[in-house]
Order: sequence, then structure tokens, then C-alpha cells
Amino acid sequence: MECDKVTDLKNDRFLRALQREPVDVTPVWMMRQAGRYLPEYRETRSKAGSFLGLCKNPELACEVTIQPLRRFPLDAAILFSDILTVPDAMGLGLYFAEGEGPRFHRPIQTEAAIKSLGVPDPEEELAYVMNAVRTIRRELDGQVPLIGFSGSPWTLATYMVEGSSTKNFAKVKGMMFGRPDLMHQLLSKTTDAVVLYLNAQIRAGAQAVMIFDTWGGVLSPADFRIFSLAYMERIVQGLVRRNEGRNVPVILFTKGGGQWLEIMAQTGCDALGVDWTTDLDDARKRVGDRVALQGNIDPCILYSSPEQIREGVKRVLASYGSGSGHVFNLGHGIHPDVNPDRALTLVEAVHDLSPAYHR
Repeated sequence: MECDKVTDLKNDRFLRALQREPVDVTPVWMMRQAGRYLPEYRETRSKAGSFLGLCKNPELACEVTIQPLRRFPLDAAILFSDILTVPDAMGLGLYFAEGEGPRFHRPIQTEAAIKSLGVPDPEEELAYVMNAVRTIRRELDGQVPLIGFSGSPWTLATYMVEGSSTKNFAKVKGMMFGRPDLMHQLLSKTTDAVVLYLNAQIRAGAQAVMIFDTWGGVLSPADFRIFSLAYMERIVQGLVRRNEGRNVPVILFTKGGGQWLEIMAQTGCDALGVDWTTDLDDARKRVGDRVALQGNIDPCILYSSPEQIREGVKRVLASYGSGSGHVFNLGHGIHPDVNPDRALTLVEAVHDLSPAYHR
């Protein structure tokens, strides 16, 4: 049941920026901020025995979600989980091969396999995620908002059909071109699952949600509209948008999708993630005041010196310009061999340099 009581937040500038409301400084968080670049994460993962074991242990998932907040003055926490928990709950059998990334025991190969897919109950098959959300909210105690997330239907489908990571997307695109009817069946079921999954996260305590369309950028403009954007729009329209007395902002992020910002902004989302291949000043001119923007410094800048990182932060802040509606982030996830001190430099630089843009 939704709660109508406003939950006190000590720091809500992330939520306010997503709704283009005034803030004192530009809020900042980092994609994959809970991850292998932190030694404490690696220690916790060893306790769990595996990456999937860590995802499925609510207490340990809570621990690694909060670890970066102990090091850095971040403005949001993001649920520690994986986008492939949904297809795993749909019966595909997720596992992680050492050095090879995610794989499925039962990838989608036939029409019968698509028809047999069930839409999982998030409080049953994915209860460990909801328990993690509840545990994290309790432990955060209003310090910062919690972000929930899911993969986009197209991105999930790429893994479900390919059975693993891929470079040429031959199987999934083969289905898309050869049997578009089957692809739409798969995307429709996956969309239904994602709507239920994200709404359950919101009711469990997620205060914003993000849809990661990691592989939308491998599609042509026409195919992106048909096979990715249309289903993300269905998700946005199906989400709970108010809970605990607050609006629940929705962020869409298509990696490599800078050319489609205008049509993405028409989905009803609150914000768009932008990678480093698109200038924020250009993005802002194109979307106007319809949505906030999140991004977009190249994650590899964290391999450089503190001085170069500060200069990079200056450029991104200047590119967006004055006013609210900007959440500072990397253009994609932080790399696992980055020195955590460099991440601290970035976060502190955003808070040091951004007040001039909010007067």
C-alpha cells in the first residue's frame, strides 16, 4: 500500500534537481558507485561467495549500497543489484562465468520459449530485491534518497536471446528482423515484468527509478523507436509516480542515444541520462525545460590527476550552465580499477564549483 506521509530527507537536492526545482549545489552520484573499485566492496563480495550471492543477500546488498556514502558526500544511493535479475526470475537461469560476464542456462531460442515465459511476482521470485530496498531505506535513515532501477526491455531481451554478452547482436537482431512478431511478444512480456518490478521497488521505498537502456544505441533510429523507445514509454506510463507524499522521478538512460533526446523527452519521464558523446549545452537546448539532464563526464577522466578532474568538472558544469535541472554523473559506470581517491576528488569538485550556477 502506498504511504501518503512525507518522509523526512536530510538531503533531497537530487530529487529536487530531477524535477528542475532550485538547489543549492548540483547533486552528484555515480553509476556503479558501489562496485569493485572499492576494497570494502571486494571484501563483502568475498563473504557472499559470488556476485549473484551478493545480489540475493539483502543485508550484504544493503552494506555495499551504503559503502560509497561512507567515503564520499554523494547526494543519492542506488540499490545494489543487477539488471538481469528480472530475466532470471522469468526462468532463464542466470549465472556468471569467471571473466566472461553474465550467462543464461536457458536463453530464448524458440517461439515456444517466449510463450512459456511467466511474468514474475516481484514480492515472490524477486523478494530478495524488495527486502534489500526496505533494508537500505531503514539503514539510510533519510540521509539521501534511494534510486531503484531496471534494464530496459530491449536491453534485457538482448541478453535473453543471445544468452550472454555479445558484440554483434546477431541472434537478437536476427529475431528482430526475421520474426518481429516474436520480438514484440518478448518485449511485451518483459515490459509487463519491469513495470511490476519497478512499482514494487517504489512501494518498498525507492524514491526515484532509472531505466538503463544499455544497448538501445546499437539500433537504427527507426528500430530504436519501435523496439526500445515504445516499450520504455509503456513503462513510464505504467509506473507509480507518487509515494510517501513525494513525486517519484523517472530517469531514462540510453547509452549512445544522444541523437534521440527529443523523442525520449516525450515519454513522460522526468530526466534523461546523457553519456559523454553529447554536450550538455546542446542537450539542454534540444529538450528545453521538458526534462532534467543527468551526466555526463567521461568515466576515464578518473584515471587522470586531481587537477585534470577538477577541470573536467568545470567544463561539464559550464556546459550545462546556470539553473537547476542537472544531476552530475559519469557518462557511464565507474571502472573497477579506478583509485577511490579520484572519485572523491570528483564529488568534492562538483560541490565546490557548482554553487556559482545556482545563485
